[in-house]
Amino acid sequence: MPRMFRVTVRFHEGRYHGLDNRRAHEWPPAPARLFQALLAGAARGAVLPAPTASALDWLQGLPPPTVVAPRHTLGQAYSSYVPNNDLDAVLPGRRYADAVAKTRVGKRIRPVLFDAAIPIVYLWSVGDDEEDEQIPALCAAAKGLYQLGRGVDMAWADAVLIDAAEAERQLLAPRGVVYRPHGGEGRPRLLCPRPGLLDSLTARFEAMRTRFRTEETARGPVRAFVQPPKPRLAWVAYGAQPHRLIFDLREPDARASYVPFFLHRAAEFVQSARDKAAEHLREAVPGLADLIDRYLVGCGAGGADKPSRVHLVPIPSVGHEEADMAIRRLEVLVPQTCPLAAEDVSWAFSRVAWRQDDGRVVRQLQLGDDPRMVARFEQPARHWRSVTPLALPVGRRRVDPGRVAEDAKGSAERTAEESRAVAAVHQALRHAGVSVPVAKVLVQREPLNRRGARAERFASATRFPKETLWHAVITFAESVQGPLLLGDGRYVGLGLMCPNDAKLPAVIAFAIVGGLSDRAAPSVVVRAARRAMLARVQDRLPHGAALPKYVSGHEADGAPARDGAHRHVAVVADLPRARLLYVAPTELQRRGVRWRDIEKHHRRLVSALEGMDALRAGSAGRLTLIPVALDPERDPLFAPTQVWENVTDYEVTRHRRGRTAEDTLRLDAAAELDRCGWPQLGRDSVEVLAVGRGPRGGLSGRLRLTFRTAQTGPLVIGRASQKGGGLFSGRRRA
Repeated sequence: MPRMFRVTVRFHEGRYHGLDNRRAHEWPPAPARLFQALLAGAARGAVLPAPTASALDWLQGLPPPTVVAPRHTLGQAYSSYVPNNDLDAVLPGRRYADAVAKTRVGKRIRPVLFDAAIPIVYLWSVGDDEEDEQIPALCAAAKGLYQLGRGVDMAWADAVLIDAAEAERQLLAPRGVVYRPHGGEGRPRLLCPRPGLLDSLTARFEAMRTRFRTEETARGPVRAFVQPPKPRLAWVAYGAQPHRLIFDLREPDARASYVPFFLHRAAEFVQSARDKAAEHLREAVPGLADLIDRYLVGCGAGGADKPSRVHLVPIPSVGHEEADMAIRRLEVLVPQTCPLAAEDVSWAFSRVAWRQDDGRVVRQLQLGDDPRMVARFEQPARHWRSVTPLALPVGRRRVDPGRVAEDAKGSAERTAEESRAVAAVHQALRHAGVSVPVAKVLVQREPLNRRGARAERFASATRFPKETLWHAVITFAESVQGPLLLGDGRYVGLGLMCPNDAKLPAVIAFAIVGGLSDRAAPSVVVRAARRAMLARVQDRLPHGAALPKYVSGHEADGAPARDGAHRHVAVVADLPRARLLYVAPTELQRRGVRWRDIEKHHRRLVSALEGMDALRAGSAGRLTLIPVALDPERDPLFAPTQVWENVTDYEVTRHRRGRTAEDTLRLDAAAELDRCGWPQLGRDSVEVLAVGRGPRGGLSGRLRLTFRTAQTGPLVIGRASQKGGGLFSGRRRA
């Protein structure tokens, strides 16, 4: 029988102060924290018992665990002033008390509050053929655990090996929220153990003991600080998935055909099904009437109740442009924090039926078992478009049908109305708890699908005026997990969004929103960004695996790639626009590189760069990053144009004897364009604006390239194209 290894952690107080390495509130406590707490509790000074080391080495190789944690809220924030790690720099020649006063910094602390009577449970699946000899050592290590999180988070633990059936009963218990790991994207993302973690923690411990070293220099001995190596951890997306119930709209006979609702009646359908189910629940359990009104109907619900409310999602038939988009299914999402039991909600909706005047049932909800259509609305995507319109707090000016010519709107008025609607969409995203940066929003009244309906048609039988309904197209900087419902009508089926991703983004873009030095050099930023990329990709590879050539640009022996073309990702620093770009080679090479050959590697890169929000770039500063999406029709690096000029200096790939500097730049640029598959340019089409010489005689310059027809970017060429040079931007012709 399959078995589970369970570690139960109990806190002395219902407070948790742990933060992840992005300085964000961490809940539940990450499995990697538990692993390190077990290691710290079992170690005796610098010595770790051999049985414990063997057991932890076995534990780090298991898949990420399932975590059951109590419901939580954020406590009151406060500031605490503590010494930072620069005491050694100011201590010589000062008293200790004075030195400490010079190094105090303020730290913002906001604990997570929860019920201390409910433990946190970690469940690892160990299968039915694992050796039992590791379990006693882990149980003994659990007895030695004394804290989990920061020093004030005192706790104790116990561990046991149980069968899978008992573990499933614990997961179904209503005392906590179940967080399961999944292979997708989303929040929260928790740090988990991975093979090689124990060795990396041991190396980090030894390096911490010798991080201050004395080095001999020309001016005498200097005390230097050496950064200890980072532990090998893995970011894993966890989800506290709600209980999902799928109902089909069918005739009353068993396995009868579908009886759908028209799409424009989505709100009417949802409200009718909700009210009928609430009535059945009130009749069956009168004592829950208040909870039914708050968490199912929404009457009397406050802001704190919204995350626990039942969500009803009308599911139209999509997937093909000729699909009729009629509503044949209803998805009922019951959050784990909802006080109404999922079994009771399922029973109530199973009794929902629609009758004719003579009492005959014409359609009813039947519990379904085919999630394929529902899954179309739940997959993660960056591009979303509305199926049912969003109800926004701003509207359009109503035009009297009898005075269309007299009251017609001008372009300025229409633009102002759409601008207000776009701002309202951003507000609707915040209300729905979507924190991913938005790159672009478009709004309109017309449907976004061939068989869709205009926004005004959805206003029937709702409290929303037709002027407040808008269809929307939203592009996010990162993938967002569905289902996604937005706007004031999201609890009655309005604002339903459908994923519309065609393929992976070929260019991964970050905006630099802070920390960039005024004199930052593109080469310094590119070097730091490339190191960060290599480190993040390496963290997602198995222990000891070599970096793929797609990101490293080198062969397995360390030599530069010998494939005859740049088939690896390029790092581009667009500092005039404060951006950092990771560009797929298909965007830079117009021949010789096929997307299908790099798609797998690029997908890994997109996943690895997910969540990167800071970059230490040496003299360029500590950069604060946020992901952004690009508009290829307007962006000067991508928009089609005939004239292109340098953003960073172009460096020649080879010098030509007997040629002037200007001729060498012209010939070299033309050769580089031909290598990348761009149209050939004549001598007069390459204008040299400036010539420069490097400290070792290297030739560089500023160029203006003029093509016969408009060309789309990006354009990065030259000897320094992989080091921050040779970036071109489009220019309008005078």
